[in-house]
Amino acid sequence: MSTAIPELSTFDEQDLDRAFAALTAEVREQAKSLRSDEAIEAFRLNWLGRKQGRLGQISAAWLKSAPVEAKKSLGIRFNALKALVEEQRAATGDADARTASTLDVTLPGTAHRIGVEHPLISTMAEIVSVFQRMGYSVGLGPEVETDFYNFESLNFPPNHPARDTQDTLVVAGQDAKPLRDRLLMRTHTSPVQIRTMLEQAPPLRIVIPGKVHRNDAADATHSPVFHQVEGLCVGTDITFSDLKGTLDHAMKAFFGSAVKTRFFPSFFPFTEPSADVQISCIFCGGKGCRKCKHSGWIELLGCGMVDPAVFEAVNQRRIELGRDPVYDTKKISGFAFGMGVDRITMMKYGISDIGLLYSGDMRFLEQFA
Repeated sequence: MSTAIPELSTFDEQDLDRAFAALTAEVREQAKSLRSDEAIEAFRLNWLGRKQGRLGQISAAWLKSAPVEAKKSLGIRFNALKALVEEQRAATGDADARTASTLDVTLPGTAHRIGVEHPLISTMAEIVSVFQRMGYSVGLGPEVETDFYNFESLNFPPNHPARDTQDTLVVAGQDAKPLRDRLLMRTHTSPVQIRTMLEQAPPLRIVIPGKVHRNDAADATHSPVFHQVEGLCVGTDITFSDLKGTLDHAMKAFFGSAVKTRFFPSFFPFTEPSADVQISCIFCGGKGCRKCKHSGWIELLGCGMVDPAVFEAVNQRRIELGRDPVYDTKKISGFAFGMGVDRITMMKYGISDIGLLYSGDMRFLEQFA
């Protein structure tokens, strides 16, 4: 193949047209004879080779020496020539591509490592499965919520401490909207309870796993992102005894039949009465150890009977949406509960720092493979 570079005495439009027309014709003529891998490779080296390639020589001889006013016009023609070379080379088949596309069945196959669930996801799925076996369906909802679903409908008045921006991550630029329509990152999975009651009439039983967000400083036991599993049961003649029996059975199913539960009065805006639930220490069997602060008990979750104000908020919203207000507090009642998946995961696997669950450190995660 020819390697001569035409000489350019001037860089006017006519001279450039003649020079590039000759090179274009040469490229097309050479492309006609590309019948083998060797010929294709020779064509590539002749035009595109790093050291002796003709395009590189043209760039060095013409583009660098051309006057400023001619560089743009010359560059346009040069790029068109380069595109033609690539097009002709691709049309006849790249020798490297042909080699790569040939399958050698004698070579050993590539082994793909099978991944495993993250310990958080595994624990959350295990908790959910306990309640599914009790007849609960799974509810899901968005992580970006409105103030109505996250607070107002759950009986949080506007001046409640949980509305403080130090606790809640709010979306910027919402000040012009009514308070109930402002967007925020959900601080619990409870909004899914409201969404479910708006869509379904009682009776219902749902368990709600998901990610939540709060403006907490990260330390060994706190993270601005964490996970919850909440539950809701609504129907006729639902009592606190049903709540206690449900959670006692769930804790035994998850931690073992020897685990005991006990309930202490507490306060949550969306339940009345409310309670904190403790389980006998799974590490010492209730005898007392460092992990349970020598009390023999570990506080694990919160629960309570659904406050009638929540049902009233749901009814009002259903009316706004053109639906029947079917949550009559004179006929129905319900209970709700919620637990932190991260803490249970740390207990289950003996993890001392919650940050390890979100670090993405393979050395840590490979322990659970």
